[in-house]
Amino acid sequence: MDFVGVIAGVVAVLAVLLLMLSRTIVIVNQASTAVVERLGRFQRTLTPGLTVLIPFVDRIRERVDMREQVASFPPQPVITEDNLVVSIDTVVYFQVTDPKAATYEISSFILGIEQLTVTTLRNVIGSMDLEQTLTSRDSINGQLRGVLDEATGKWGIRVNRVELKAIDPPKSVQESMEKQLKAERERRATILIAEGQKQSSILTAEGEKQSAILMAEGFAQSEVVRASADAEALILRAEGEAVALEKVYSAIHEANPSSAALAHRYLETLPVMAQGDANKMWIIPSELTGAMDVLKKGFAKE
Repeated sequence: MDFVGVIAGVVAVLAVLLLMLSRTIVIVNQASTAVVERLGRFQRTLTPGLTVLIPFVDRIRERVDMREQVASFPPQPVITEDNLVVSIDTVVYFQVTDPKAATYEISSFILGIEQLTVTTLRNVIGSMDLEQTLTSRDSINGQLRGVLDEATGKWGIRVNRVELKAIDPPKSVQESMEKQLKAERERRATILIAEGQKQSSILTAEGEKQSAILMAEGFAQSEVVRASADAEALILRAEGEAVALEKVYSAIHEANPSSAALAHRYLETLPVMAQGDANKMWIIPSELTGAMDVLKKGFAKE
């Protein structure tokens, strides 16, 4: 019995020692802090690391996360200035700057931030109509952050930013907006198609115009070339005929034919002139009598 009692006493002493150690040695993690009370009153704030407390005198009241925290609140129904109920989701990014104030100034700063956000959101949205609410997110975020940061400053909280995740108007308004967007898309598509057809018609007309101009210029150039070629041909023909006449004249002049020979050649040419179906009339020159006399004299000499 004495041995069992000794073991029980040793166990009890070890338990008391472990309890004292657990209340004496405190480890605070990085990016965290702990609020220490001594006999029920605030004593100090512990920094990250190992700290020794007075057992049964000092105690850890609260461990506070010093990192930036994110609080996402459920959708809240808010009435706009034009009496439409919209559902808005908000996200608040905040950070504890004073662990003592965050512990003693408010029982739950998360709940306080949520309620303050809802109240401020209703005040801000209540002064805007639906269109302003949907198009003024940055302005709403700025107003919410300013009010929340000022109100939570005494709680040892700094609000870094506020974001509106979603703004959902009533279903009837959503349907009307969808119809309006569809009509706007169809209108833009019609305008784009009309602009495309207009540009196509303009380009086609411009191409036809350029083609007609080029064809006219080509035809004019071809006519000029043809006229130039015809003129050159006429000039060459006239020059050739002139050269031929000159050669004939020179040959006749060198040959010095007699009057009888000329008259004889004249008579030989008359049948050639009479050939052809179109030659229905003969024109006898006035010199024919003189030529016949010359021919008569020539034959008479022979």
